[in-house]
Amino acid sequence: MHFFYLDESGCTGHDLENEEQPIFILGGVSVRDKGWNATQEQLASIIYNYFEGSIPEGFELHSEDLLSPTGDGFFSGHDRTKRNNLAKSILNLLSARPHAVHYYAIDKAKLASETCSVDVCYDLKIPYLVSYDYLITHINWLVKRKLGITARGMLILDTKEQFQSHIETITSKRRFGKPITQRVKWIVEFSYPVDSHKNPMIQLSDIVVFCTRKFLEIEGGYRSDYSSEAKQFYAECYALIHDRIPRSTLVQRQGRNMANLNSFLNAIQAKPTYRWKSKYGL
Repeated sequence: MHFFYLDESGCTGHDLENEEQPIFILGGVSVRDKGWNATQEQLASIIYNYFEGSIPEGFELHSEDLLSPTGDGFFSGHDRTKRNNLAKSILNLLSARPHAVHYYAIDKAKLASETCSVDVCYDLKIPYLVSYDYLITHINWLVKRKLGITARGMLILDTKEQFQSHIETITSKRRFGKPITQRVKWIVEFSYPVDSHKNPMIQLSDIVVFCTRKFLEIEGGYRSDYSSEAKQFYAECYALIHDRIPRSTLVQRQGRNMANLNSFLNAIQAKPTYRWKSKYGL
């Protein structure tokens, strides 16, 4: 069994004009069932060393707190360089373990201006639902084509109560809808974590999607006010993430009228600029 964790960043619901969060992303990391404990132990060790053996009671890793300008929450007032190094140490787990990364990011301005004539069971103007539906396609393809004929996938989502009923509808349609040939078969379970602070893979996914969103906002021209140091930092973080993405192009969904949906997904997707690594000397 392969576990695929999903967390979001930049979620503003129906609001597609939010200047503070112009990009939405849903995604995370994947792990084989036998590899979960080792990653948990290594992540715990990194956090333990950062706090010099005295982890605050009730600690939970939140990227918003870790990477805010002056540090918030458990990281309030901590040195920025030290916090940046912690973020990179955590992201280095992706290759050290190793873990794959999956995500789909939406430029909300593009979503606001695009239309799609395909009849689906959810609102195509809500980034979370569009991304969730696409990632089912992506992960189902990944398990089937890349992980072996006996492999199966399980999606684990950070709870998003406002979309729960919609998520359940999409999940049901993709698993049991018609035609039979288009049903999702390699994702066998869908689950919500009971408590994210007890689920280190959700916390790891949080930092992956947060850093990816920040980099895509920079690349999309939305963060001209960021310093060159901040832009370089997020580029370096994204490089660690990008190296663990098994497929960079969108998986094409098969079926009647799906060409329109595929074109729509491509048009609204937030992506790095061409030759972004060269731009940042990576």
